[in-house]
Amino acid sequence: MHELIELLKSDMKPALGVTEPGAIAFAVSTACSYLDGKVDNIELRLNSGIYKNAFTCGIPSSPHLGNLYAAALGAIAADPSMGLECLSSVTPADNKAAEKMIADGRITVLLSEVSSRIHIEVFARCGDESAEVIIWDSHTNITCIKHNGEIVKGSDSPDDKRSEPSEPSIIHKYTLQDFVNLVNEVSFDDIAFIKDAYTVNLHLYDVAMASDRTTFAKLLYKNNGNKTISDNAVDTASLLCNAAIEARVLGLDAPAMSITGSGAHGIIATLPLYGYCKIHNIEDEKLIRATALSYLVCTYIKEYSGKLSAFCGCAIAAGSGMASALVYLDGGDTEAMFRCLNNMASSITGMICDGGNHGCVMKGVSAVDTAFRSKDFAMAGICIENLHGINGSTPEETMRNMGLIASPGMVKTEETILDIMKSKLQS
Repeated sequence: MHELIELLKSDMKPALGVTEPGAIAFAVSTACSYLDGKVDNIELRLNSGIYKNAFTCGIPSSPHLGNLYAAALGAIAADPSMGLECLSSVTPADNKAAEKMIADGRITVLLSEVSSRIHIEVFARCGDESAEVIIWDSHTNITCIKHNGEIVKGSDSPDDKRSEPSEPSIIHKYTLQDFVNLVNEVSFDDIAFIKDAYTVNLHLYDVAMASDRTTFAKLLYKNNGNKTISDNAVDTASLLCNAAIEARVLGLDAPAMSITGSGAHGIIATLPLYGYCKIHNIEDEKLIRATALSYLVCTYIKEYSGKLSAFCGCAIAAGSGMASALVYLDGGDTEAMFRCLNNMASSITGMICDGGNHGCVMKGVSAVDTAFRSKDFAMAGICIENLHGINGSTPEETMRNMGLIASPGMVKTEETILDIMKSKLQS
């Protein structure tokens, strides 16, 4: 199997709710599994992206939001063997216990650093016992576990874990043309696993439409003629995509299929393509090949911007992947995709990420609208030319520049967003 297909296969994971609360609960529950009794207190240290994304995010099976409740429910009810779906068995009694745990002041959440690298540290104590879990770079990548100060898994070496990776990403060895060649030539059996993303994400859409908590989804459905699939490609794509995003940020009880560590990325990179193919009677194999291209473009940008940053990777990276795949489905070549990427770079780059919350729905609406318009202009030979703004002389340069806007470009923006969020805790 080609290394890029292996990369996508290993990266695609179901995630219940927004990924960051799931990652916090996973880390806390893993630490607590090393303690014999009921945990007395927990201290969390989170990098800015984790802290921000979970700040007011809905939690699966819970009416509560945010970092504190993700940690409390991780200690009380999460099953670490379930990974990012670890909160799937939360009960009303667990929610009451979490409320008391927080009211008693037994959980502390600290911002460790402003960084696009994922970093979670958990310190859990029970009497004389203690456990520590450290996660770096991906939401479930535990690099160190300590019990009573002794390392039982991994390493806590600063040289190994705290320096920026020096090796370039695998995906940056390739070009957009390489991606197109690969998705055209790869055996369908090798990419058939991508079908699972549609099974998972379409179920999440169904959950959104059945819930009395979703609001945007209901109006998007009405705007689409009270149909899931209408003859309007943009309205259909926006409904499918953003109803699922709304379900995710509310914490409804169904997972999204994540890519690059994000359920919303996975939704935006897939469901608009599904709607487009249904309207235009495009066969499933072509959809799956287009989705592989969407994932690759998204990943290419994200490997420059970092997993969690101050810009909305859902709209910008996944939206650009989706837009490129729309060009592919419409019969466009790599030059048309380049034009489309330049249109995306010149319009949507710079959209901030202020956490996983209801606002993600509006960002998803903007991403779908911009992607379809970028595709239509590109297919007509119209684009923002290379000499303008951050556009590059190649599609790879444009994608790289989009990523660099986030990291290092928006570090100060991230700090300002965090300052605003922290001020809310004091008001």
